[in-house]
Amino acid sequence: MRSIARFVSGRGTAWIALGIAAIAIVLLFALLPKGSSDAYPPSGLPDSSEAAQVSALLSEFPSADTTVGIVVFDRGGDALTEADKTAITANAATLAEGSIAPQAVVPQFSDDGTAALVAVPLDATTVENDIDGAATDLRTAASAGLPDGLTALLTGPVGFQADITNAFAGADFRLLLVTVIVVAVLLIITYRSPVLWIVPLAVVGLADGLARVVVTALAEPLGITIDASIGGILSVLVFGAGTNYALLLVARYREELTREQNRHRAMLTAVTSAGPAIAASGGTVALSLLTLLLAQLAGNRALGFACAIGVVIAILFALLVLPAALVVCGRGLFWPFVPCVHPAALDEGGVHHAVAKPGVWMRLGRAVSRRPAAVAIVATIGIGILALGLTGYKVGLSQTDQLVGNPESVQAQRIVDDAFSAGLTGQTILLTPDAAVADATSVAEGVDGVESVRSGESSGGLTRLDATLSAEPESAEAFATIEALRAAYAGAAAPVSDTLVGGNDATALDTNTAAADDQALIIPLILAIVFLILALLLRSLVAPVLLIASVLATFFASLGASNVLFQNLLGFPAFDSNVILFAFLFLVALGVDYNIFLTTRAREESVVHGTREGMVRALSSTGGVITSAGILLAAVFAVLGVLPVVALTQIGVIVCIGVLLDTLVVRTVLVPALVFLTGDRFWWPSHPVRKATDAPDAGLSGPSAGAHARHSAGAQ
Repeated sequence: MRSIARFVSGRGTAWIALGIAAIAIVLLFALLPKGSSDAYPPSGLPDSSEAAQVSALLSEFPSADTTVGIVVFDRGGDALTEADKTAITANAATLAEGSIAPQAVVPQFSDDGTAALVAVPLDATTVENDIDGAATDLRTAASAGLPDGLTALLTGPVGFQADITNAFAGADFRLLLVTVIVVAVLLIITYRSPVLWIVPLAVVGLADGLARVVVTALAEPLGITIDASIGGILSVLVFGAGTNYALLLVARYREELTREQNRHRAMLTAVTSAGPAIAASGGTVALSLLTLLLAQLAGNRALGFACAIGVVIAILFALLVLPAALVVCGRGLFWPFVPCVHPAALDEGGVHHAVAKPGVWMRLGRAVSRRPAAVAIVATIGIGILALGLTGYKVGLSQTDQLVGNPESVQAQRIVDDAFSAGLTGQTILLTPDAAVADATSVAEGVDGVESVRSGESSGGLTRLDATLSAEPESAEAFATIEALRAAYAGAAAPVSDTLVGGNDATALDTNTAAADDQALIIPLILAIVFLILALLLRSLVAPVLLIASVLATFFASLGASNVLFQNLLGFPAFDSNVILFAFLFLVALGVDYNIFLTTRAREESVVHGTREGMVRALSSTGGVITSAGILLAAVFAVLGVLPVVALTQIGVIVCIGVLLDTLVVRTVLVPALVFLTGDRFWWPSHPVRKATDAPDAGLSGPSAGAHARHSAGAQ
């Protein structure tokens, strides 16, 4: 680390480092193939999934390349007039002209006479190539010449796919713009400088742009699909983590500038001191993300792949590009509050040494040190109260609950729910052996929740049965019916027992099941990785246990608080199936960042001042930057709420609450209280040997202590 730090901070080599970085960035942007993110993510189910097996077998059927757009006609709940019915019938004939099965395009009128439905079979490949155009054509044909007050709304697979695609239309630019504005404003507030913020923002922005290029270039040859939601999370993570690392480095650099007149030596000390913490923090996040490569769901694997690359690039830019850029710009970059060498930092011989920082963070540290037990108990009770919000939580959103707002497909589905069978627009497909069609149909009709079963085409010895369920698509009731169907077939005699259940609801159910399995596998792996890194970094077995416990407490508290917020304010009835895993990943991995920033500094200080005073001084030195970094990271993740997708909004809110709680409560009072309570046992089985036993616990350290602190900082 020291040789790298010397190169990027040297008087002449800093310029060379910037030149090499600029050339490398330009070449990567120019030479790497440009990919694009898929706005509509595939299900990504493992091959062992029954729904995936049905999808694979359907590819051999004549209608394999077929999808459907469902148009719903409605007069706001009033009965349709004869003029309405005439217009609907005429427009259905127009819609049939663009269908691959014109004879099937006929209007269905609800029993109460308030709505009509027209299903339009379409070529799936054509629709996927231009989903927006296909949806526009259907809407135009369906709405032409309708009587006043009669509306036509598009739903079904084409309608929902079009609304999801439109939800991400321009999302990359919008998300990036809001993220940049948020980061810029918070950096200006943090640094109180009209110019300093430009350098870290530019460096992190380049890291984000390069991460996107590298990820999309590598994803396609590896068979990984990067959808728009993954692209959004990637940008937020790179900006959030990259800016956090920048804040830590700049804070340490600024601190060293108050002790060292030569800015190159100050940066050398800053990088050698903060660099290991940044590398360890980023490495923890990257390794945690890589555990997602073991997941069953392709979307989880893609997220882990993309974000791990993004974090590694953010680390490289923070340790190689940012130090060189800062040192080249000189002290004037901090204008108008340019740091000067503190007179108290020099003894009579001109030797630099550490100065205890009086201020709010030192006062807070000393206050906590006086009553650590009371502080720990109060903080734990507060966190526990927030965690109680998880009471009665649910996981899994229905199809109409997955988009924020009230898009057209959701409006139309609600009309179908009221006027027709809620499951009419769903698609449950049964594949049964040709010899078992009659028996398989009877079994399905005998399952509660199945309204009708219709026999379809055959291929390869299998016949397709289309079942209509009474429940809303992707609802808990629909999932219960799918499970009942599978159980009924599993208990039947051969060849009926060979019947497979697939379709949209089955795919959603299998996705939820795979997500739960991924969660059960990935969460313990992340905890193991975090424990191992903390144990190696801090050379302790007690510290990792306490720190991980604090992060887990933060996770459950943020989930509880978010659950109350979702159900009572935002109207989200449940967590999306992947939200808990992603929230755990980001909160634990990023929460450990602040643990590492604080405890590595505490260990460094404890060598000179002992464990208790070392923690007070560590809190004094890092409290401001950790708080700034936490607020910035929380704000950046909250930006995910600009995308009208419930899952991303939930991730943003949970991580925002968790990071704020971790930053303002756990890292500032609870962890210090735990250190004060355990004392030197916090570092067991190792113990930072206090070399300068003559240094007092408060005030200024002596010359020998200061020299030793400088030596320790440079050696790390």
